[in-house]
This record gives sequence, C-alpha cells and structure tokens, in this order.
Amino acid sequence: MALLPNTAQAAGTYPDPRPLTGQQIIHDPTVIRLKSGRYVAYSTGGVIGARLSRDGKQWDDAGNAFAEPPSWWYEYNDTGDPWAPDISYRAGRYWLYYAVSSWGTNHSAIGVATSRTGLPGTWTDHGKVFASETTDHWNAIDPALIKADGKLWMSFGSYWTGIRMVELDPGTGKAVPGTTVHHLATRPDLPYAVEGPYIVRHGRHYYLFASYDACCAGVNSTYRIKVGRSTDIRGPYVDSTGKPLLEGGGDLLLEGHGRYIGTGGQSVFQDKGKDWLAYHYYDAEDNGTPKLGLNRLTWKPNGWPTVR
Repeated sequence: MALLPNTAQAAGTYPDPRPLTGQQIIHDPTVIRLKSGRYVAYSTGGVIGARLSRDGKQWDDAGNAFAEPPSWWYEYNDTGDPWAPDISYRAGRYWLYYAVSSWGTNHSAIGVATSRTGLPGTWTDHGKVFASETTDHWNAIDPALIKADGKLWMSFGSYWTGIRMVELDPGTGKAVPGTTVHHLATRPDLPYAVEGPYIVRHGRHYYLFASYDACCAGVNSTYRIKVGRSTDIRGPYVDSTGKPLLEGGGDLLLEGHGRYIGTGGQSVFQDKGKDWLAYHYYDAEDNGTPKLGLNRLTWKPNGWPTVR
C-alpha cells in the first residue's frame, strides 16, 4: 500500500506528447532524420506506411515503403501485412527491418531492405533475416538494431517468453549462422506480455526499452513503456532497484494519461544531439485512433532516462 501514493504522483507527472499537425495516424513508429534534412517515420499499416516531415512537427502522408509486398511475406500471412519496422543508417545505406506474422502465432520472420535515400518507394528487399517457428520459445517480430562492442545486434520479441537478441552479419544484415539467441527480458506469468524492444547506449550502460501489457485495443489498450539497463549488451538488464528484467523487473517510463491511452510501440532516435522517444498512443478524444507521440528523452544524473 505504501507504493500507491508514489505511483499516483508519478502518473501525474507524465508529459503530453509534442504538439503535431498533419497526418498523425501511425502505429509502431520508427523515426530518423535523413541526410537530406527531412524526417521520415515508418510504421505498421499499409506496405510499411510512411510519413515525411521537414520540421518534426508537421507530418504528411508519404505512401508506403514498398509498392507491393515482396512475395515471400505471404508465407507468414495471407495479406502480406508487415509489422513494426526499424530504420537505421549504416555503411552508406539506410536499413529497414520489419516483421511478417499473423496474430497469435510465432510462425514469424524478420526481413530487411536497404535504400540509399531512406525515402518510400526506394527500398530493395533482401529477404529473411531471422525466423521463428511454433516449436521455438521466442517470436521473431519487433526488430531493433544496435551496434555494440564492434558487433551488430538485433533485439526482438513479443510474448513467447519475451525479449531476445541475436548477432547479425554487418555485411548482409542477416543473422550470423548458428547465432546464440540471448534472453533479455520476460515476465513471470503467462502470456509474458512484453514486446517491442529497443536498446540504446548512454554513458557506460545499454538501456532496454520495451512495451508491456496489451496494445491494439483502442482506448482499452494498456500498453506502457518500461526500461532496464546493463553494462553488457547481452545483459543481464536490471531496473533501478536491481531487479532483473528476466524476473519481471523494469522501471515505468511512460504510461497512458488523459487522452493519451496505451503508450507503446516505442523507438528512440537522435536529432541534433538530442534524444527523442517515438511511440504511438490511442487518442481517447478521437475514438481511440492510434497517433504519433514524440517526447524528448533526457537523462537524470543517476543515468536513468525520463521523458519531458
């Protein structure tokens, strides 16, 4: 009972997202500032839906990453529907990772495409990066990339015992053959409702952000963002009390408040030396429509992140 006042106080301090205009509808956003100076956001929906902005505030619909789904996607769902992309820049190219699956199964795959400009309509698909089957204890969706210790890593995972990570070949961008599947976070109870990992480095720590509880239910969504950290990219990740994320730990970073329901599907991007948290929320004042949330991500003296 002693925790309740602190919890209520924390909830009261959650900032609203940055005011945006234009096309704000989005789900599972990944955002980057392109070399051209424009911003692009890719997302679940369409054939990887795209939004473009010149200032990070006014967003315009920019179609889709692909004109048509690559044929191999249909192995994982009947509609060729991609989920939860991740964009990054490396070796002179933009890399777009994404997942294809069906609701409620871990017969899933992560794929990758590259582009010289990062703009919609310019992507070349390179096929599967990593896959999971119903016999696995993980689910190959929600990819996110990070370079660490001279290696390239991809975190991923949704339910099915939580968050995992594998090493990628920097040349192909695909999983190293026989790579170890590292376990980073889970919950002690079924259905292990944690997904959408994103890892960033700050100072001497790696910070693992993940979405907990239920998405995709409009105003009934309970998505919220938690975080833990480790000095080793492979873990163990712990929260500020020292509780491992493999034992259900995690500091609450952002949850629903006011009209902004079910905050999650997050990613982090840098712009002009500042860190930003991108996520979706369900707008309680617009029939639960999923929209883009952007907040500055800052760091406390003790190293832990906070949003403002």
